Amino acid sequence: MPRLNENYLNIKESYLFAEIANRVNAYSKANPDKKVIRLGIGDVTLPLTEDVIAALHEGVDEQGKAETFRGYGPEQGHEFLRNAISDYYKSYNVDVDPGEIFISDGAKSDTGNITELFASDNTILVPDPVYPVYVDTNIMSGKNVTYMSGNAENNFLPMPDDSVHADVIYICSPNNPTGAVYNKEQLEKWVEYALKNDAVILFDAAYEAFITDPSLPRSIFAIEGAKKCAIEFCSLSKTAGFTGTRCGYTVVPKDLKFKNSRGDDMSLNAMWLRRQSTKFNGTSYIVQKGAAAVFTKEGMEQCQKNLSYYKENAKIISETLDKHNIRYFGGAHSPYIWFECPNQMDSWDFFDILLNKVQVVGTPGAGFGENGKCFFRLTSFGSHENTKEAMERIGKLLETL
Repeated sequence: MPRLNENYLNIKESYLFAEIANRVNAYSKANPDKKVIRLGIGDVTLPLTEDVIAALHEGVDEQGKAETFRGYGPEQGHEFLRNAISDYYKSYNVDVDPGEIFISDGAKSDTGNITELFASDNTILVPDPVYPVYVDTNIMSGKNVTYMSGNAENNFLPMPDDSVHADVIYICSPNNPTGAVYNKEQLEKWVEYALKNDAVILFDAAYEAFITDPSLPRSIFAIEGAKKCAIEFCSLSKTAGFTGTRCGYTVVPKDLKFKNSRGDDMSLNAMWLRRQSTKFNGTSYIVQKGAAAVFTKEGMEQCQKNLSYYKENAKIISETLDKHNIRYFGGAHSPYIWFECPNQMDSWDFFDILLNKVQVVGTPGAGFGENGKCFFRLTSFGSHENTKEAMERIGKLLETL
């Protein structure tokens, strides 16, 4: 019989959001008359923008005519979209060559699949709390995961420790789940650490479009030297509401090279191209047409209008927490608000209280790591009406705890 990958025994049986869904479904089935408001999973609610829809229709029409029909496309992504993304980087003074950009179906896939480029005896450094995909995908492939502590004292922005060696470092900024954002000086220290230790930074910038302060880096490549030590992942899921449409991109610099066991340089750009060419047939042409519309001047203005809507929701959530003197992080440059559970309550206990007493769903911080066990995450991706109602309910609950 086949020998199975028993590393799967080392991961939790239930993915965090699947466990949340199970509890909510069970409650709703038992209480069909109760209105449950979901501010847990970070799924958007506003529809795709006008220009994106028009571009998607244009792509569909092209596929219906022999003279414009497209079959297999380049696994790295169509040149028109890679050029558009390159220009987008230039709009905030970051230089990324189109040949370093790889189009995919989202950052989640790429942050997991990138592990294939690294041997199983690497030490993987991830923050705690952390997006579960970083941890689970590495455990699935048998890698050694080490944690760096994110906590209220360091504003959930752990910094390098020279006494700790790491080969691969996961950084998410703006962070999921905490909403914290690294400033330029902090990222410079991470780049310095990676160069000193011959390590690679896997930088998840999925929420960069929420950053409005020009002093805060939206890309790791805003830091000098980062192209020699970092890979960046980005997504249109939150920037443009593509959670169901599916499109993202990964930047693997051509300067990113490491020595193999024979002492020869290996290019991670070339390795990722080989991996994608072998295992991925490319993102749909129609989706890429829609994605390209995001990066026009008009397209970005339309997306920013939606992002402003979500930022207003974040403000509504923050104001309620301020009123009740609840300490929180995020919200300003992130769709996530990460707050302390009342009376240092366990986050799963608080989840059950919210669900059963006021019918509001959030995400327990324990699902993101040990340091999240007394914290809770709410997202700003609901409607204004639901967000206001949810916070009114939570506000009344907080008065009783």
